[in-house]
Amino acid sequence: MLELRPNCECCDKDLPPESDQAMICSFECTFCKDCVDHRLNGVCPNCGGNFSPRPIRPESKLEKNPPSTRRVFNPQSCG
Repeated sequence: MLELRPNCECCDKDLPPESDQAMICSFECTFCKDCVDHRLNGVCPNCGGNFSPRPIRPESKLEKNPPSTRRVFNPQSCG
């Protein structure tokens, strides 16, 4: 199950579960679309992989399957 991490690792922008701006790599590193497009050029700085839009979990499923509250902020890896 995806963690649905709450923020962009580069700029710390909030990315709530319903955000259409959240992008993830295959290891679920999480970034906002703006950082992926303009700072990272579509390449994950952690694993070298590409990104896909993070799926949106239906609101009705969030109670039993809540999003992560653990923030990962690692701007030094974002260039």
